[in-house]
Order: sequence, then C-alpha cells, then structure tokens
Amino acid sequence: MLTVAETASRARRRLSCLGIAVLVLAVSAGGSAWVFRDDLFQPFGDDRACRGSDLRLPDAIRAGGVPIPADAEDVHYLTRNGTAEVTFVSGLVPEYLHRTGLLPDGADPFDQRYGTKAVAGPEIPLPDGLCGSALRGPVRIYGSQGSTGTGSGLGVMVECSDVPGGVFRVPARAVIAFSLG
Repeated sequence: MLTVAETASRARRRLSCLGIAVLVLAVSAGGSAWVFRDDLFQPFGDDRACRGSDLRLPDAIRAGGVPIPADAEDVHYLTRNGTAEVTFVSGLVPEYLHRTGLLPDGADPFDQRYGTKAVAGPEIPLPDGLCGSALRGPVRIYGSQGSTGTGSGLGVMVECSDVPGGVFRVPARAVIAFSLG
C-alpha cells in the first residue's frame, strides 16, 4: 500500500508530464499556424482578397459603374491606395465591355479605335500583388481614355484566342483596374 507522500509524489510527476505534453502540443500547433498563416488567414476573411489588400470589396464587385459578369469565376482582387485590380474568368467579357461603355453598342471588340493588341507571349503574369492564374496571350487592352461611357477610369485587359482575325477565349480571363473613389 502507498503512503500519502508516495501518492502525492506520483501525482506531481503525472502533472509534470501532462504539462510538458500540453506545452509541446501548443508549441507545435502555434508553429504550424505561423508557417501556414498566409493560407489560414486571408485578408478580411475573404478568399478573393490577395495579400496586401487594404480594403475589402463587396460580394458584388462593381467596376466602371457596373457589376462584373454574373458568371465570373476564379475571382481575386487587390486593393491599395484607393485603387483596385480584379481578375476573373468569364464567358461574358464582351458584354461587360459594352455595359461599361468601353465599347459602344454594336462595336467590334477588335476595332483598333476601342482597344489595342498587347503582349502575345504564351503566359502573361498578373500585375504585382494580384493573385490568381496568369493571363494567356495574346491580350487586348481597353481603357476609358477617349470613352464617354460609364467606364471612366477603368482599364480592362482580356485574353484573346490565338486564332487570327480576333476572338476572345471562351471563357476568357480578364484583369480590370479602377479607382475606388
């Protein structure tokens, strides 16, 4: 039979071992959380926000006075210093260009008056800080310079097909840049 002193001694040893085990688990969990902190903690708790964003965008993102296409997928954004850059994939990019006023109604998206052909490389990185998949070249760039529509202050870059004659990829990745003010 154990004496009171022996029982107390065993209890202290068990508590010491339990305390050490809890400490080791806490340090391991904290270290793992620190290593994977970027994956665990999106800015504002929004999976669409890229690291470095300083403002959360609403669930329905509006740029150029109109919402991005309803079928937009793989949406990511970066906000900083009163501007936003948004990337998404959509089959409705031509309609979006018309709704923003960057393309007049009935205008051909490949008319030189409304957009310019840009880099034709196989893969074009997104602007610095904007997360998501890269653009596939060639791309076409549209801007509100010279546009009188609601697209004031809006710039759009869209993936085009490699097919000569000018057509967008379906669906196409787009990058839009606009002022939040």
